[in-house]
Amino acid sequence: YPMRLPLLALAVSAFAIGTTEFVVMGLLPQMAGDLGVSIPSAGLLVSGYALGVVIGGPLLAMATAKLPRKAVLLVLMGIFVLGNVLCALAPNYETLMVARVIASLAHGSFFGAGAVVARHIAPPGKGAQAIALMFTGLTVANILGVPLGTLLGQALGWRATFWAVVVLGVASLAIIARNVPNLHDLTAPQLRRGLRVLGEPQVLLALGMTVFGFGGIFTVFTYIVPILTSEAGLGEGAISLVLVLFGLGATAGTLLGGRLADWKLMPALIIALLVLCAFFVAFAAAMHVPALAVAGVFLIGLIGFVGGPGLQARSGQQAKDAPLLGSTLNQGAFNLGNAG
Repeated sequence: YPMRLPLLALAVSAFAIGTTEFVVMGLLPQMAGDLGVSIPSAGLLVSGYALGVVIGGPLLAMATAKLPRKAVLLVLMGIFVLGNVLCALAPNYETLMVARVIASLAHGSFFGAGAVVARHIAPPGKGAQAIALMFTGLTVANILGVPLGTLLGQALGWRATFWAVVVLGVASLAIIARNVPNLHDLTAPQLRRGLRVLGEPQVLLALGMTVFGFGGIFTVFTYIVPILTSEAGLGEGAISLVLVLFGLGATAGTLLGGRLADWKLMPALIIALLVLCAFFVAFAAAMHVPALAVAGVFLIGLIGFVGGPGLQARSGQQAKDAPLLGSTLNQGAFNLGNAG
């Protein structure tokens, strides 16, 4: 089954990228103390990364448009490794912020290029499932990468976590080099044709669905710790275990979403967003009951991430002249939702 190893290579890379994006949340107090800044200032390291994805993704996608897709993936993972080496070595807060932005530049265009490659190597009618398999790397980062990275940082200092991400990045480079085929026919179109995509209403609608759909999920999920402690009355010690449930839900939702999107793309997206709206109304009423709040965290991941592969597939589809740029812009849209 020729698509398995290339998709595994993309999923391992997605795991590394997801870990570095979200692990800062688990290490905020430690990093703030070590760098001599407030916790809100340390929190801006997450926003800085997200905005780096929004701005850097399209720029790098256009800058690497003439290169074969495999070469693009290797260049982007190289930038990612460099950014994380600089994070691990950063002597102060300002340098760390710059290093975070460098690491983030590769994020959007890597998933954009990866989605195009995944769809190309998938059998007919399985494109969204292939994209979903790559994205499970990102959701598994929430199950394993972030909790383990947090434990490692607590035991050996936050810099050790970034060194571990560097090792993951180097491993990803090796796996991509070995297993992703040379797809010479997949170079992107000229810059002007790519930019024309931004004026197409269907592309902007697809990106808007991503911004607001995922913005809604992260509006709630950003405050999930205070919801669990002050509303549901859970102890701090239980939080990391409950957050693993979110990662499990997100992984199951992503895989299910890939199948639904290959079945009927728009009906699947509309149903997923309607169910999400109904769920959040119920969650607001039930969050003070501990068992329901814990189940709710799993369901935020499951229902919330069902739409992910479909949104990614639709933005690539609507940007017919420049599917790579459409895919990359959608990653920016996810992160714009997060930052908002």
